[in-house]
Amino acid sequence: MTKQFFYPLFLILFALPVQSFIPNNKISQIPKSTVRTVIIDPGHGGTFSGAAGLSSFEKTVSLDVALKFGAALQAAFPEIKVVYTRTTDANAGNRQTLREDLNYRADLANSSRGDLFISFHCNSAGKRPGGWYEKVVVGKTRKTRIVIKRKKKVKQAYYEYKYENVWRENVASGTESYIWAVGKNDAKVNSVSKNNEYYGEIDSTATEAVELPDPNDPAEKARMLIYAQQYFKKSLTLADLVEKEFTKRGRISRGVKQRNDEGIWVLQATGMPSVLVEIGFISNKEEEQYINSDKGQDEIVEDVLNAFKAYKQKQETKPAAVTTN
Repeated sequence: MTKQFFYPLFLILFALPVQSFIPNNKISQIPKSTVRTVIIDPGHGGTFSGAAGLSSFEKTVSLDVALKFGAALQAAFPEIKVVYTRTTDANAGNRQTLREDLNYRADLANSSRGDLFISFHCNSAGKRPGGWYEKVVVGKTRKTRIVIKRKKKVKQAYYEYKYENVWRENVASGTESYIWAVGKNDAKVNSVSKNNEYYGEIDSTATEAVELPDPNDPAEKARMLIYAQQYFKKSLTLADLVEKEFTKRGRISRGVKQRNDEGIWVLQATGMPSVLVEIGFISNKEEEQYINSDKGQDEIVEDVLNAFKAYKQKQETKPAAVTTN
């Protein structure tokens, strides 16, 4: 190749944009910041106490953990904006009804342009926190009696039972993380727990029912479609990371579960990846002590923060697509 031909060719190639050398629909490793604003949601509050333990309420524990998590998050990532749905023992936004309370949380998250929604709650199971007495059969004695059958006296066997009140300790324990179920018939991701034993917000002490949005409503269908396409997998990723951190800690993890009842409707109403973390069973005497202690709360915060760090790194190292002609 002569110098007269080489130099003009070199100048032409040098002047072309970089995208010209990337084939159509290929991926370019362009780093991106995906988590700029985190919405932290302490469950319940004010007149909505949530589940009760022997010495504490869900609203108090969830607020303590949420505030500690927010402080730890800002210390680790000063550039991230943290928005709380409540910071005191009050109904979210000082709303009066449960529906208004939940709507406020979702509206605040959306208007704040959140990139992630994390809600903290406590679980509950059984008849009473700590345990309860239950009447059970402890023995039986076979006896006979005379009865009339077809105008004749005959002997009939029967049993006389002996009852005692037996103490049943409330033993349900462990953590759970919930994400919004896209639909009953949608594909279930393998890492979602097959255990359908639900506690949490289903047994909320609130007396007011919250009506779920109509899934046949066009606006609601659009919202659910967006969640399914953009937020479901990210929500599952974070929830799975949270439960893995709890497992590393040595705690019992009851897994990641999908639900679509009114108790966690706020997850679907927020236009961002969202998870609800049940940090432990307040109805279990030992676990209630753990989630109320400084040690327990610090460990919970550390575990969720580690999960967040892994989630953030995973999302921000994903390649960004470059559209070329």
